Amino acid sequence: QVQLVESGGGLVQAGGSLRLSCVGSGRIFSINAMGWYRQAPGKQRELVAAITSGGRTNYVDSVKGRFTISRDVAKNTAYLQMNSLKPEDTAVYYCNANVDVRGSGWMSAYWGQGTQVTVSS
Repeated sequence: QVQLVESGGGLVQAGGSLRLSCVGSGRIFSINAMGWYRQAPGKQRELVAAITSGGRTNYVDSVKGRFTISRDVAKNTAYLQMNSLKPEDTAVYYCNANVDVRGSGWMSAYWGQGTQVTVSS
């Protein structure tokens, strides 16, 4: 079994910063891509940022220049540094990882439980 545990969410004023962490544990042979998604009330879950094992990144347009995704491959950990936060960034943030559990090259997607980020105006 694989677990992803997020931390670092909270309440912050507009313009402030937060850093989210996602740690993978359990039966992990390797992790390919890791990503951060978010879901605001009444809205669909959207991809915020993703990073490959090689370090290639992509971001949704609304966070470019403000958010930075990074990872520590050896620690099965991903981070999301969020600066210049806006009220519209308020959402539950979820970590996602594509995990090879057996070393076969077959990837399965896993999700964390989510962490709440609330940005007040």
